[in-house]
Formats: sequence, structure tokens, C-alpha cells
Amino acid sequence: MLIREQTDHDADEVRRLRKVAFGGTAEGNPLRPGLRGLVAELDGHPAGTLVVHEFHQYYGGAPVPMGGIGGVAVDPHARGRGVATALLERALADLREHGQPLSVLYATVPSLYRSRGWERAGVFEVVDFALDRLAAGPRLPARPVGEADLPGLHACYNDLASTVDGLLDRSRPAIDVADVRGLDIASLVPGHDGEVRGYLTAERDRDGLRVLDLVGRDAETQLGLLGGLASWGGALDRLSLRVVDPAVTGLLTNQGIRYTTTTSQWLLRVVDLPAAVAARGWPAARWLRPAAVDLDVEDEHAPWHAGRHRLVVEDGSVRVERGGSGAVRVRARALGPWFSGMQDSHALRRAGLLDGDAALLDRLTGVPGVPRLADFF
Repeated sequence: MLIREQTDHDADEVRRLRKVAFGGTAEGNPLRPGLRGLVAELDGHPAGTLVVHEFHQYYGGAPVPMGGIGGVAVDPHARGRGVATALLERALADLREHGQPLSVLYATVPSLYRSRGWERAGVFEVVDFALDRLAAGPRLPARPVGEADLPGLHACYNDLASTVDGLLDRSRPAIDVADVRGLDIASLVPGHDGEVRGYLTAERDRDGLRVLDLVGRDAETQLGLLGGLASWGGALDRLSLRVVDPAVTGLLTNQGIRYTTTTSQWLLRVVDLPAAVAARGWPAARWLRPAAVDLDVEDEHAPWHAGRHRLVVEDGSVRVERGGSGAVRVRARALGPWFSGMQDSHALRRAGLLDGDAALLDRLTGVPGVPRLADFF
């Protein structure tokens, strides 16, 4: 089996593989800026493929380089021959080579990805609302998003995203903020000196109204954007709202004790522990006294960071260096949910993914809320 980089010459075969795997027409160029791909060949013919998105994901207020894996497709005749696992093995090395110490994917077959070190570390959520459950808010001077508004809109989003662990920074080339102007609804609330106070994007389809982003810098703006959605009451009974800001659906809306949430789980893999720790923000570290925990990382699929390490907290910063006693045994699958803050060491220990006293790891992440993504790939 040969695993190689995808080229433009593979476009037709990759489209065919993805059409068979996922349905639809699979139109368009599989490669574009911010996206690279791998192809597996059997007997000289493409038999499998995956793509890696060049993202940055916020943790502790810092955007950490992250490879978003998607489009994992294997030809039916090649299934059961290790094509998908071979692609993932190569992808791990590829991620490290490209300076991406983290990787995220949405798993349709979790066992496949768990066997290579990915583990559930956050959620992508959509909440279904009855329109009469939307809070009444003030009328706001909203208007359509124009070309000149795009930098301010992106800044408004990132001011929120940097406070919610897991959200992407939506930077180019992987994501172009100008794409919002192609949506059915893209409106904003202007602030002072060109600042964007808040904005809303949505798509209308046969199933109703899908609100993609509802982002505001303050409660008045958020409530005003929510209240504006009530104008759809004559045409719709319900709408769906993608959860970008957990304050909106958790604190500012009026859903009752029972409501419908569609949740997609995403899995995180730490590809390079020292690099990931160096890139992450650690707000809690500034309040901690100098301390260290000795780790023994078990990771046969990423041997470059396997073995004994010491995680050191000193002068408000955190680093990982080689050495130590290896007192805390950590399996590869434990690193993702710890790094994101999705699980503490007690849960990881009960799941058989960690042994030893890892209280310092819990103090560092602080579990600041459920990590979440608001982009699907």
C-alpha cells in the first residue's frame, strides 16, 4: 500500500470515492488553500483518501494550530484491508511536520479513531426553539453586512471565540469571513467608531430557519438579535440555533425543562504534547505556585512524544520537558479530553486512561465549561 500526498490530478478519483462514501454529487475541487489531502493506493489505484484543514482552535485564550481531519473515504472493495488506519498513521506524521500539535475530527466510527489516540473532547450543538420561547429584546439598528464590515465582524466573533475553549479563530486561508455575504441572512448591529456590536447569520430552507451565528458583545445586543427572530412568527413555528455563545442558549433564552438539542461529538488528539502545551493559553497558571507532575505517555502511534516527561508550572507559564519519574501513566486517548478540559483526571482514571496523582493537571485546565465547536468539517 502506498500513502502519498493528494494532487490536483487525483480530483476525479477523490470525488468518486467521496460520492460513494457520503452520497451526493461531491462537486468542486477537493483541494484549495488551507486544505491538503492524502491518498492511499492499492495495486496502483486510489483506494482511500482524507483531507486535513489548517485551522487554529482556541484554548485558554490562545489559538493553537489544529489539523481538522475530514472526508475519510475508502473504496468498498478495499475495506477491511487497513486503508483507513494507514491513512491515519500517515496523517499523524503529516500533522507534526506541518506544525499542528492538535487534531480534531467528527467520528462516524469512533472505535477506528480511538484506536489511534483520538477521544471525545467537546460538542457541536444545535438547539431547536419554539419562537414563543425567544426573549423579547430591544429594537436594534441592524443592517446587512457589507464588504467594509467584514474585519469588524471577524473581530466581534474572535472576541467571543477566544473566551470559549474549542472554537476556531476562523482565519484565512481555511475560512474566509467574506463567505457570510453569500448566506441568506447576514445582518449586524453597528457600534461606535466602526466596531460591530453583534451580528446574526442564517439560512432559510424547506425545514425552516437555521441560525448559524448569533454573537453579541453584551446582553442588550444578544437579546435584541434574539427578539428580531420573533418576526418570523407569521411564517414559522420553530427555528434552529447553532450554539456559538453558550451564554445565549444557557442564560438568555426561555426554553423549558424539555427541549430538543442535536449534538455532534468531536474527538481531539494531541499529536505533539510539548508543542501543544507551549501553544495553549493557561490562565490558571498565573495563580499557581511552582509545581511539576511527572508523566509517562503511552503513545505507540506518535512515538516522538511517548515516554517520560515532566510538565512544569513556573512563573505563570507551562512547559513540557523530557525526563522525570513517570509517576503518572497517561495513555494517548487521555491527552485530548484533558487538554480541552472536557474530562478531569478522576474520569480518565475510571476509564482506564490514566494512573497516578494528576491533581495539577486538573488545576491547570480548571474545567471552564464544555468545549465546543461551531464549525463542521
